[in-house]
Formats: sequence, structure tokens, C-alpha cells
Amino acid sequence: MVATSIDPHVHRAVLFDMDGVLTNTARLHSAAWKVLFDQYLAERSPTPSEDHRPFTDDDYRHHVDGKSRVDGVLDFLHSRGIGLPRGDVGDEAGGETAHGLGKLKDEHFLRALDEHGAEVFADAVSLVESLRRHHVETAVISASRNCARVLERAGIEQLFDVRVDGVVAAELELPGKPDPALFLEAARRLGIPPSQTAVVEDAEAGVAAARAGGFALVLGIDRAGLPSRLADAGADVVVSSLDEVTIAASGQRRLSEIPDGLVHWNAISSRLRGRRPVLLLDFDGTLAPIRKDPAKVSLSVRTRTALQNLARWCPVAVISGRDLSDVRGRVRVEGVWCAGSHGFEMAGPGGEPIAQETGKAALPVLDIAEQRLSAELEPVAGALVDRKRFALAVHYRNVRLEEVGRVVSAARQVDAELPGLRMAHGRKVVELLPDIDWNKGRAVRWLLERAGLTGPELVPVFAGDDYTDEDALREVHEDGLGIVVLSAEHGDRLTWAHCSVDGTRALIDLLTRIAPPARRRPVP
Repeated sequence: MVATSIDPHVHRAVLFDMDGVLTNTARLHSAAWKVLFDQYLAERSPTPSEDHRPFTDDDYRHHVDGKSRVDGVLDFLHSRGIGLPRGDVGDEAGGETAHGLGKLKDEHFLRALDEHGAEVFADAVSLVESLRRHHVETAVISASRNCARVLERAGIEQLFDVRVDGVVAAELELPGKPDPALFLEAARRLGIPPSQTAVVEDAEAGVAAARAGGFALVLGIDRAGLPSRLADAGADVVVSSLDEVTIAASGQRRLSEIPDGLVHWNAISSRLRGRRPVLLLDFDGTLAPIRKDPAKVSLSVRTRTALQNLARWCPVAVISGRDLSDVRGRVRVEGVWCAGSHGFEMAGPGGEPIAQETGKAALPVLDIAEQRLSAELEPVAGALVDRKRFALAVHYRNVRLEEVGRVVSAARQVDAELPGLRMAHGRKVVELLPDIDWNKGRAVRWLLERAGLTGPELVPVFAGDDYTDEDALREVHEDGLGIVVLSAEHGDRLTWAHCSVDGTRALIDLLTRIAPPARRRPVP
């Protein structure tokens, strides 16, 4: 199978190697091995049958990378015509056994780690976070006994449900790569069979191990510019960056593949099948254009008038990440349902607010998160910490490009350290939300059922523009119509929408076609 996408319906878990995939510690390992072997070969008495040339990058890739330190010592020295006893775990560091030299290499590595730290690959973290948002379980695999220490230094230990490393391998007496034992143990601990699990590896030994284990997808990440070595080892597909990997379930398409709803109206209208529409609309970026200052976002007179006319003839709801009181104050259209904080609180036309009780437990934690992020990001020009009742939004639209990483990292760190929260990404914003099984999609379904707006004669129509709207677009994908409002900021991402429109004015034109006056009847 050749693909650059992970399907959450097929791949229920993804196993990540650490060094070279998640963290740039492979260079520290390679440097530590070079110090060890160059010194050992220089001090060892030469013989005609032994090769004492310095350790190279090719030696690291072919004989050491991905293997346990003891196997790495034995395999490399064997390639140079040198045989050493394996020894045991009690051997002194630097002793002339595989365990002794392996311990000395470990000392070199830890000194380098303390000096240089653990650099994280942003593309890997982004992919892991996206997988978790799609409810795909994740595990980290490493032959290193220092895996936990590296993950902690990198600040990403919370991103993985399971860790199988050199310590676990020693405790269970698991053979190292290219044997698949480490990967199989991780899949076992996740409770997901290899046939439903993908593996991401950068080492030849790791790719070979995953292939031998019968995993559904073996994805090679080549950061060294030598893709053929991973393909030859058995990788299904090799990428140069994990940004090339998408998470695409059946039914998703890229924005560039989505037809314009006005241009291709006849094809789109067939989804309505003469049923009465229920309009479910996002606010920022959908009904109202995005502004640098969120407080200045407002409905145009044309849009408000159109919404008022639509609301007289078909059910209309506005679902926003803003607080309920905020979105109601900005919409100001009679007869419209409003949902705030991505659906954590709602109100019917003229009715009292209804809040999700399970989200209230996170309110004190959100207070703490607000205090911490406000203090930490106060020196960052343009950063805006926007507290809503059930969410904390951190906007970086006005932050200099070189400072964006600092803003996102600060939010990620608070999310990792405070219980009961989860992080979501949007257009130039990250949000901390209550960590419960709730999103715009569930909010849409709950609102439809609560308002009695379900049945064969009704069709839900959702329109949104952002990543956070995809849950709702997916919710209506089978029985409704999904509309995405295009923005250059989102590039050519994947979407569940059936059609697109170019901006708010085009959306209003399309909604007027969906609920034309001739087919409208008053809302009871």
C-alpha cells in the first residue's frame, strides 16, 4: 500500500520511534557513538584483520541506529572484524565488553543531552496532536534506556498513551530491532492489533522490524536525504517531512477538490432532495469576516437582514467558539438558536441559557490557565489571551512569526501540566477546552434533537470555515449538506464539506438558494 495519509477508521493507533522521528536526538546519539568508537579504535592495537578507520554516518545508519546499545556495539565492531564478549549489565563503563562500551556511550550521550537539550521536530508533534484529536491512540518506541528522560526534557511525554523503551525491553527480555518485539509489545499494551496500527520510523532496522511485525502501514521519515534506504528496508511510503502526512478518513477531500456551491448548484441541490433545511452556521470567518481584533468582528447589515429573513421561514442556529452572551449580542436576530463555547452552552430563541454540566468542573482549572498564560505571554507583543466561560483562547494573529512557536509552546505546556483540559487549534489561535467528549459536531446533533429538528422531512445544513468546524461538517456529512467558507490561510487542507463558497457574501447567496422564498414556510 502506497499512501501519505492515515485513516482513523483503518489505523486505530500509530507507533512512533523517538530518536530522529520525534526528537533531534539522533545527532546526539551519533556523536556519542563516534566519540566512543573513535577513541576505542585509536587505542586498540591494530591487526591485519581489523579495520580501525573512524566511525562514519554510514556506520551509524547501517549498524547502530534503532538498535539496543549492546547490539549496536557488537554489530558495528563485527563489521570491522572485531569480536568482543557481550558481558552483562554489571560491567563497568568503558570495560572491554559490549555492555561496558555501551555504558560509556550512554555517559557521552547524557552529557550531550544535558548540554544541548532535546530538540523536538515540530512536524512530528503536529502530527501526533492531530492524531489524538482524531481519537487515534499513540505510542513511543525506543531502544534507548533514556527515552523517558528525553521525552520529559522535550516536554512531549503527555502525548503518548504507551511507552516501550530500552528499560521495558530489558525487564521483559525483548530482543531489539530488527526484531519486531518492541512494536508488538506496544500494540499489545494499547490493545490494538498490528493489522490496525501504523508505524513511523527513520531507521532501517526499525522499518524492517515493523514490516516483520505485520503492521498495517510502515511510514518512513527520511530527514537525511536518503529515501531509498528506507524503501529498500520495507517502508510502504517514505516522506521527507511529516507535514506531508495527512489524516484522511473516507469521505474527506482537499479544499481544492471541493466544488463551488453556486457554480455547481444543480449537483449540490440534489443533497437537499426537497427537504426543509435547518441552517447551522459558524460565526467568525463564516457569517462575519475575521478581524485582527476579535472584539471588532460584527455582522454586516446585509448579512443580518438576510439571516432575519431566513429565520422567519426555516430554523437557524449560530454556533460559535465565543461565549454565549457574546455571540447573542453580535448576532441580534430574532428567532435564532445560539450556541457558545463550541456548544458547551446554548439558548433557544428568547430562552434561558443551557450549559453542559460536565464542562463546569473545568472552570477553576481554566481560571488557573488564564492566570499562567496571561503572565507568561505578557511580554510577547500581539499575543492575546481571551478568556471565555468554557474556553481559553490564545490568539497569535498579531504576533511576529518568530514568536509564534513560543505562544503555542506555552499553551501546550499549560495543557500538559493542568488536568482536565485539552488543546484545539484554529485560525491563528489555540484554545484550551474542558477535556470531555464534546465538540461542535456533538453540539450540532444535541441542538437538533433538543429543538425537535430531526426527521426525514428535514436536512441539516452546516457552514463553517475553520478546523474546529470539521467536527460539525463530519456530523452532517451523511444526512445533510456541509459548506466550507474558503480562506487562503488554510491552504489546501482536508475537509468533510460537500461544497465551498468564497466568502460571506457568497454564503448568503447560497443559503438563499437553499431556502428560496417559494419553498419557505413560517417557523412554527
